[in-house]
Amino acid sequence: MSTALERARAAAFPAAQYVGQESFMQAGEIRELARRARVGSGVSVLDLCCGVAGPGRMIAAESACRYLGVDQSASSLATARERAGQLPCRFEQAHLPPLPQGRFEVAFLLETMLAFPDKDALVREVARVLEPGGRFAFTVEEGRPLTQQERARMPAADTVWPIELTQLTTMLHDSGLTVTWQQEHSSSHHATATALLDSYRADARQIADEIGSRTAAELIAAHRLWSDWLGSGRMRKFAMVAEKK
Repeated sequence: MSTALERARAAAFPAAQYVGQESFMQAGEIRELARRARVGSGVSVLDLCCGVAGPGRMIAAESACRYLGVDQSASSLATARERAGQLPCRFEQAHLPPLPQGRFEVAFLLETMLAFPDKDALVREVARVLEPGGRFAFTVEEGRPLTQQERARMPAADTVWPIELTQLTTMLHDSGLTVTWQQEHSSSHHATATALLDSYRADARQIADEIGSRTAAELIAAHRLWSDWLGSGRMRKFAMVAEKK
């Protein structure tokens, strides 16, 4: 049974573009990122910070890859396992980094690089677990660090750490990863953020009943900021693939 929050999310996306993701990405953008990372039958995929794994379950169902989703939230993973059903998906609980042991052909990090203040340590861990020729497929919020005033306005500001693209590219290179593809999604993610903001406002009372008034208010405040930042160019959104040579 869907929640008011999930129904609000679904209402904000175009038809067939909501697959349970907790992000601004549309299903088509997720599929394109997976295609650029050469996800296919039998390919080993590590999905970092997978949450309830809406995108991961879609990718696993459509590609027949060997999928492992990792997240620190036990409740999110319980939902992911329940919804995965008979899909060939595995899930593990872990606080990242470090990353799980093993080697993978593809590592995904969708819409959560923002939360890592030490991106260099994260990138080096990703490079460690990738096989030679492995691909790191991710999205990134590009921009200058938040000012003190911006941090005061942003709920959970301790999870909001944008990075400039030149700095990230250097980190990747220093870890043995070379960017092979990138695409800007600022415009489409601005539209999604704005649609989500409108949808959350419309269902604010029901959402507050489920997650609490304070959490609902912070959700709306954060999406208002993201709509402003993406619309003004204060932040830009990119999808990228970097390959281990």
